[in-house]
Amino acid sequence: MTITALELPTDDAHDWLTDRCDGALDDARTLVERLKQGTVTDVLATWNAVQIELGNAAAAASLFSEVHPDAGVREAADEAAQRVDDYSTELGLDGELFAMLDKAEPGDDPDAQRLLDLTRRDFRRAGVDKSDVDRERLRELARAELTTGQQFAKNIREGVRSIAVRPEQLAGMPQDWLDAHPAGPDGTITVTTDYPDSVPLMTFCADRGVRAAMTHERNNIAWPANDAVLAQLFGLRQEHAALLGYANWADFDAEVKMIGEGKEIRTFIDKITDAANDRALADKQILLDRLHQDHPDVEDVTAVDTAYYSELVRKEQHDVDAQLTRTYFRFDRVRQGLLDVTGRLFGLEWKAVPEVTVWHADATGYDVLKDGEHIGRIYLDLHPREGKFKHAAQFTLVSGVDGVQLPEGVLVCNFSRGLMEHDEVVTLFHEFGHLVHHVVGGQAQQWNRFSGVATEWDFVEAPSQMLEEWAWDASVLATFATNDEGEPIPADLVARMKEADEFGKGFMARTQMFYAAVSLGLHVDRPEDMTSYLQQTQRKYSVFPPLPDNHFHCSFGHLDGYGSGYYTYMWSLVIAKDMFSAFDAGDLFDQDVATRYRDTVLGMGGRKDAAELVRDFLGRDYTFDAYADWLEK
Repeated sequence: MTITALELPTDDAHDWLTDRCDGALDDARTLVERLKQGTVTDVLATWNAVQIELGNAAAAASLFSEVHPDAGVREAADEAAQRVDDYSTELGLDGELFAMLDKAEPGDDPDAQRLLDLTRRDFRRAGVDKSDVDRERLRELARAELTTGQQFAKNIREGVRSIAVRPEQLAGMPQDWLDAHPAGPDGTITVTTDYPDSVPLMTFCADRGVRAAMTHERNNIAWPANDAVLAQLFGLRQEHAALLGYANWADFDAEVKMIGEGKEIRTFIDKITDAANDRALADKQILLDRLHQDHPDVEDVTAVDTAYYSELVRKEQHDVDAQLTRTYFRFDRVRQGLLDVTGRLFGLEWKAVPEVTVWHADATGYDVLKDGEHIGRIYLDLHPREGKFKHAAQFTLVSGVDGVQLPEGVLVCNFSRGLMEHDEVVTLFHEFGHLVHHVVGGQAQQWNRFSGVATEWDFVEAPSQMLEEWAWDASVLATFATNDEGEPIPADLVARMKEADEFGKGFMARTQMFYAAVSLGLHVDRPEDMTSYLQQTQRKYSVFPPLPDNHFHCSFGHLDGYGSGYYTYMWSLVIAKDMFSAFDAGDLFDQDVATRYRDTVLGMGGRKDAAELVRDFLGRDYTFDAYADWLEK
């Protein structure tokens, strides 16, 4: 049987979305009734079919709520997601259904046994064994948590802010950026908080007052609306965790991650903070010294200055001019280079499908081939627009299930259409790593539960973080990083870029631990004044002091999706550095290592615990050593 890719809507996306989601829900209900009636011959296979239907519905709703240009469709997607979540919650609390699944026979299949074990755990964590009163409250909480999280995300999407700047205040800005930002009728230039506007401004604009104005706007996206929304969300999560017998949300959440216990999150945060401390303070002093050359009266380095003076230090002390390096990174060349590099590395072909139906003209589709066989489809939606998701992430559209459906994923980012910063190139490689994981991990998977990026959440970032290394290799970059004259980026420039990139990694690690401590503390400590708590936490974990009138938490989107677990980025990085040590730095395309990594880590999806996947690849347990060595360089 030939399995084809999902057909997206050509006209009425609203009707398509409703049919996709509600049709899947109807099919799931029918299957569940058959399960409960005892009329199916294979309980686990039927439960798997239910999970496929629910996954398809949830994926379509999640994607369209973040990318569709029609606000009405985005709203319909949010409503569809609520219906899917309501039914998923109902199933998790259904004692009769649980009884049927609990007595299922997995046979000799270790994957089936793993599925059954995890399913039993899911039902317990849903509250299936609680009283009728508690189960009803858990239903209410699940619905409220979803809608509150949706409101949080919506406020960020629609909370774009801007500043008006006179042309003479933009000294230092790249010419292509200036060309894309003409003055309006009043003679001023509008600069928004969207990434392609604000990131170059914070990096290159010499006017400290302009940077301060932009910093203020970036720190106040979705303020004050999301302050109240977050307070509500954290309260709901705390009640949810307590009803299930956990002290707090972090304990509940960590149980299903590699870290295991909520208290270990703080231990890990402090471990990284201590390890990075000396390097962070030394690098910060370099920034402060350079800042004082221009502004001797400024007492300390803040968010107003970090990007700008980090760039100046790299330019002046490491001979790396980002305005020069970006001339080698024109968007269309980078995109094609990414496809060529990952195709060669993983033995895949990304074949453009120009006739494919998409939700917006910016989105492009590619069929994924392996040894000439069609194994999936990806979509790239990489430029900002009004109402679209504001950060960078991979979204599932379809999870791959052997003999049922091909994996399909979507990369959603916000890059400029012209020249890119090298940091953006790294980000693109990172996020594409999730897409590769989704497609490769969606092959030969019998069970939907194990398809794609289905590992513990604190391992999810490791494959993507490791793929960033290919965006730093001179021989890899030379294959696509060329200027308008066709000259490849010089190897000595890449070497200097790598050396310059080492600067600041200490204070960046401390900053990441500040974010991790915020995500943990807001869930565990649940302060009444989140702004004050944010400032206290920044003073403890970051080497940069907080700014007044800073409400960064209101646009910290990870507080919804990652909850108390932002630490996972650094936890994953520790593992990523160790996995990368298996590759030959002189030949990053070594097929023996790349194929072993593809098959033992990515291709397994969630069929094993992450620690076991890494052990299969490395031949040993992962350690902290590679990360510590990297931090000390």
